[in-house]
Amino acid sequence: MTEVLTGRDLVVFDLDGTLLDSDAALLAPFAEMGVDLSDVRMGSVVGAECERLGVSVDEYVARYDTEVVQPFAGVEDVLACVPRWAVCSNKHPISGRAELARLGWQPEVAMFTDAFAGAPKEVGPVLDRLGVDADRAVFVGDTSHDRATASRAGVPFVLAGWNPRAQPGPGDIVARRPEELLVVLGLDAV
Repeated sequence: MTEVLTGRDLVVFDLDGTLLDSDAALLAPFAEMGVDLSDVRMGSVVGAECERLGVSVDEYVARYDTEVVQPFAGVEDVLACVPRWAVCSNKHPISGRAELARLGWQPEVAMFTDAFAGAPKEVGPVLDRLGVDADRAVFVGDTSHDRATASRAGVPFVLAGWNPRAQPGPGDIVARRPEELLVVLGLDAV
């Protein structure tokens, strides 16, 4: 992590694997439905992944426990320090909104898979809704899907390296701990 992205006052976060340590919770419904967990592609659009694996998205959502997922250590302190933040996620909106409410998190915008008509998430609509240009935003995520999402929107990508599953790619800015994101953004911690 060497690059500093000053002047970026909007941080758009992926939810699962970035803000939330949710891998076990995301996999549990698939396991309950008899899916071999080695077949699950983390970070995929929930409806598309259910279809690919031959299971009902409604049954998946019904089995998903919105009460067990917790933020990665340090995430809540970072959210308190960033000037503006939003969520852009491939998660089903029922689960995503329930988790945001349970945690008391209030991003300016939270867009889930329903906002993208079942297609992979896009940062552009988040920026449009908030009236923010790409040169004022950054996207933080944990997967190659997230990297591509940032690239399509023309915003810098910061890899949530605090997720042990996250694999850096060429040119990634990597924050190994959530508080390192504040350094990348040129912000002070509370």
